[in-house]
Amino acid sequence: MLIQNLKELGADKIIIREANPVVPPHVEYSLTECGEELRPVLLAMKKWTLKHNI
Repeated sequence: MLIQNLKELGADKIIIREANPVVPPHVEYSLTECGEELRPVLLAMKKWTLKHNI
């Protein structure tokens, strides 16, 4: 489920996946410029959920 969500976020150009060719495999994800624009929205959603105990 998580991998599918990460693939969708990548396809939507919200995150970047960077696989490092090491053993064991290591993958890093980062926000694209578009993804960074979502940061204030996500922080507002987090604040709302904490306020309403959700």
